[in-house]
Amino acid sequence: MSHKHRINFTYLSQEDLLDSGCFDIRMAMQVAKKAMLAFEQGKVLFPEKIVQIFDQASQERINCLPATLLDERICGVKWVSVFPNNPRLHDAQNLSAIFVLSEIDKGFPLAVMEGTLASNMRVAAMGGIAAEYLARQQSEVIGFIGAGEQAKMHLIAMKVVRPALKQCRVSCKDAAEEERFVAELSPLFPDIEFIACKTNARNAMQDADILVTATCAQAPLLHASWVKPGAFYSHIGGWEDKYAVAEQSDKIVCDDWETVTHRTQTLSRMYSEGLISGHDIHADLHELVSGHKPGRESEQERIYFNAVGLAYIDVAIGQAMFQRAKEAHVGTQLDLQQSMIFEHPDIISKARL
Repeated sequence: MSHKHRINFTYLSQEDLLDSGCFDIRMAMQVAKKAMLAFEQGKVLFPEKIVQIFDQASQERINCLPATLLDERICGVKWVSVFPNNPRLHDAQNLSAIFVLSEIDKGFPLAVMEGTLASNMRVAAMGGIAAEYLARQQSEVIGFIGAGEQAKMHLIAMKVVRPALKQCRVSCKDAAEEERFVAELSPLFPDIEFIACKTNARNAMQDADILVTATCAQAPLLHASWVKPGAFYSHIGGWEDKYAVAEQSDKIVCDDWETVTHRTQTLSRMYSEGLISGHDIHADLHELVSGHKPGRESEQERIYFNAVGLAYIDVAIGQAMFQRAKEAHVGTQLDLQQSMIFEHPDIISKARL
């Protein structure tokens, strides 16, 4: 039987991606910047994501996020689950993702790949890019509320753009998780002093130069009085800070303000309650990357950054990872089909009519 209509794709596990050198935060930031410039130039298709929430209180959900990179002729989708109670109930990660990449010449799939690595790197890359434009050059102290995968990734990205960082404080609701954060990251950064704050969020954040909240909280944790003049705050997750944190900020920057208005983060809640509008937003991040708007303009500015996640950045990072794995000859080739349906010689015997 001829296989001229064979369709195959590359399957990439997380281990495949790691073996290919895809755990590269500098690459992720470069790719994210390029994608933001392409978006600004109208070279990206970016439809609204589909969200299925199974528990309003915990925000357990599965999201479907599509996007197309027109110059690269690549369409992709991230299928991502967020189950905040997994660590407590099942001793398992709260986020898992899978990516599908297709070419848009014939519309056939190119890759099916583990997406948790790329998703967490995208979060960190956007935070790192924001810090590049918005955090003080000589920032030395970074504080975290949250000690999970995204917090760890964020520290890696922040250290890349702000190498003067010399102290990292971490707090979360589980002191043992703080200790794991320190144990896993301190070998990577011997020039940083790590402090586990024994669940005391104030001690982690008070007077830090860079503040990061990386939780699934649906109630505010960060207080305005903890954010000193000149600080940069990166808001990653849900409802993580008091409204006053945004209200006292000199600049508010989003990854995409229009997308923020449809979400459930702090700024989203303030928008729905009529407490904030687009006039209060200094810029979307791509405007800083392109130079159309300024970043930090004084040492005393408090600056708030809110990223809700942009599918086209995920797809761009996924595409870059796929190319790196392809160049490294890593991955498994799988058949989607060997022939068209009615080309199978035994199709009649397999049909149930």
